[in-house]
Amino acid sequence: MNTWRNASLAVTAAALLTLTTACGQEQGGTSPNGQAVGNAAPAQQPAESGYGSAGGGYGSEAGKEAAEPKEAGQLAVQETKKLGKVLTDSEGFTLYRFDKDTANPPKSNCEGECAAIWPVVASGDTTAAAGTDEELLGEVSRPDGTSQLTVDGWPMYRYAKDTAPGQINGQGVGGTWFAAAPDGKKAAKNADSEGVAEPADPAGLSVRKDPELGDIVVDGRGMTVYRFTKDSAWPMKTACTGECLKKWPVVAPMAKNAVDGVTTKGFVTFDRPDGIKQQTIDCWPIYTFAGDKKPGDTNGQGVGGTWYAVSPDSKLVGAK
Repeated sequence: MNTWRNASLAVTAAALLTLTTACGQEQGGTSPNGQAVGNAAPAQQPAESGYGSAGGGYGSEAGKEAAEPKEAGQLAVQETKKLGKVLTDSEGFTLYRFDKDTANPPKSNCEGECAAIWPVVASGDTTAAAGTDEELLGEVSRPDGTSQLTVDGWPMYRYAKDTAPGQINGQGVGGTWFAAAPDGKKAAKNADSEGVAEPADPAGLSVRKDPELGDIVVDGRGMTVYRFTKDSAWPMKTACTGECLKKWPVVAPMAKNAVDGVTTKGFVTFDRPDGIKQQTIDCWPIYTFAGDKKPGDTNGQGVGGTWYAVSPDSKLVGAK
């Protein structure tokens, strides 16, 4: 009799454990409401949240040396759906710029392990893309004596995880890396558009210190991230559908290595009933606000008493 009772308790405990950890199955599985969950990237990809010096954290890439800088050759312009015009090298690989660099004067702050993840583009024999201003091309001397291509003063890089021409996997990584536009600025399409209806670029999440709200989560463009109090994390459900999404675009799924300073607990993909895939943190669906026109805006804070900025540990900021 005791044997049967102990076995029954063990089965019950196992079932409860499975139920309470379903949302956190970040290697794939289902959420409590039957939705598929899982991290958007392979588990073994290196963390990339400390770019700019050999001391940055790169996970399994630690100690990896930078490859010999490769010239860009004939530059080209690629038209992309999400970012508009993007600058590429002669082989069609995207060129990137780093927010921790400077353009005036030109200076690269990506060395050592950083340069292994973000290979330097050598200046060498580089030709401007057709229809672009050749005067924008320049070069900067690096501490190791090599010469790096600059566009309007910004040092140029490739991304080691772009394995085929046309890929833009480095866009927004760590909130500091961005595809370069032909004029050296950050590539962006309809950045000031009023009708923001598409999901935010799956560029990454980081933390910004707001003067009024304190530490809040922002996406790769620096736009404030929000939660909706009418949603639920357990079971994972959304109350923002249809017209609501025109004002509150979902944050699209992203890799964990695109997150800097934000919890990755419950960092799973929510397959919404409307077919849209949405990123969650601590199992809560997250959004941006169409009324925020530029990085640093927090116009969505407190709207309707139901929308609030998110703290790095996924809590609602300023909610009573």
